[in-house]
Amino acid sequence: MIPMKYFAQFGIILVVCFLGDLLHNALALPIPGNVMGMLLLLFFLLTGIIKLSMIEDVSNFMLKHLSFFFVPAAVGLITCFSILEGKWLALTIISVVSTVIIAVTTGITVQILMRRRRSGE
Repeated sequence: MIPMKYFAQFGIILVVCFLGDLLHNALALPIPGNVMGMLLLLFFLLTGIIKLSMIEDVSNFMLKHLSFFFVPAAVGLITCFSILEGKWLALTIISVVSTVIIAVTTGITVQILMRRRRSGE
């Protein structure tokens, strides 16, 4: 019975991603379909249309194995070495700056959420 639960949870996530792709294509938005899908999922979670318990197990599994999802991107980079030649300094600077921005943004977001949680208790 448990494997069916995982298939159902994964199906919900796939349907939301598919809806994001449909929105992207139908409205010709400059936002990629997968990002639209994540925004839709956030909206559905915030409004209660989708309850966290409906996708929690599969989401935790996917987060636990997140590094696996970067393998296709890494393989893509390996096949593009000739294109990237001579651009390593720019790529390094972009990587460092974007990492710092992400770390700072994540830290600020976590602090805001912790303050909200404390004030709600």
